[in-house]
Amino acid sequence: MYYRQMGEIPHKRHTMFKKSDGSLYREQVMGTRGFSGTQSILYHHYMPTEVVKTEIVCSCLPIYEEQQALKHRHIYTNKVNLEGDALNGRNYLLGNQDLLIGTANVSEPMKSFYRNSDGDELLFIHYGSGKLETMFGTISYREGDYLIIPIGTIFRLIPNEQTKTKLLFIESFSQITTPRRYRNEYGQLLEHSPFCERDIRGPETLVTIEQKGEFEILTKSRGILTSHILGHHPLDVVGWDGYLYPWAFNIEDFEPITGRVHQPPPVHQTFEGQHFVICSFVPRLFDYHPEAIPAPYYHSNVNSDELIYYVKGNFMSRRGVQEGSITLHPGGIPHGPHPGKVEASIGKKETLELAVMIDTFHPLKMVKSVDTIEDPAYMYSWI
Repeated sequence: MYYRQMGEIPHKRHTMFKKSDGSLYREQVMGTRGFSGTQSILYHHYMPTEVVKTEIVCSCLPIYEEQQALKHRHIYTNKVNLEGDALNGRNYLLGNQDLLIGTANVSEPMKSFYRNSDGDELLFIHYGSGKLETMFGTISYREGDYLIIPIGTIFRLIPNEQTKTKLLFIESFSQITTPRRYRNEYGQLLEHSPFCERDIRGPETLVTIEQKGEFEILTKSRGILTSHILGHHPLDVVGWDGYLYPWAFNIEDFEPITGRVHQPPPVHQTFEGQHFVICSFVPRLFDYHPEAIPAPYYHSNVNSDELIYYVKGNFMSRRGVQEGSITLHPGGIPHGPHPGKVEASIGKKETLELAVMIDTFHPLKMVKSVDTIEDPAYMYSWI
């Protein structure tokens, strides 16, 4: 990310920054990788350590199913009836030691604030609109937005009253960044990158609330959810600067890379974390070699699992999937287009599909309850 500044800050860091009454604002350095990674400095009205009560709420660890035969899987997330806010409405579906994946049907605003202290979060907005309130400021969101929320960021999601929000979430145990191969030695996105800094939206307004009282922050860390009651409003920041802050990128701003013959999945990469990547399949022109086969070739994920969340459009290599479907093609066995899809793709000029792909380099495990929303015949759908 690039440097950004919002609100009021002193001329020099780690120096006195006084209020009009002569008292000090409270400086907080928020950084990653032991002060050697990206960081920002925030200035609060009150001490961010002013906690008046703390207690365990519940365990956050999903319960995985027993190991099954190696097979392709298909999940209908539209069959999930659970609703709530952006935290208690989460339905965990898959995970491993690097990330947790699921969907949420957000029907109400978050009453408490939340922070994930295990790693970054990515929220992909399938549909709906609203705002993301954070200690760094507010970001409005809409359909197709990726919201990237750094580790330790205090936030709450407020959907618009008129519409519900459905989102795909990734809880990472590492930092989520843009692909390294698309950045130069200074961190700037290069000319051949499928998007640039101009497409990235940081916080739009910094809302500062100077208010004493008891306010709850639900903190996720070490596999448990803890309630922390602050003695003041969490959004008491008057200014900040640095490279660490939440940001948004809309999938419509991803510019697809095409070629004369079928391009490999890495050309769709949008983000990366430790041992996983996130890709965007967007409407695009097909290959233009006169004998090109636009449908993807059959391939083996020898070292990775491939998960695809289908957003909307015509999924040209699949049949039987719906908007909101998730397919998992595990490493170790080949997968590819369904019967007839290769032949049907020949001569086609474009695809209008929209999907999010997550490739993990450690095997994904299914949460135990997923069997209630799964298509058990999917493994045999190539016959």
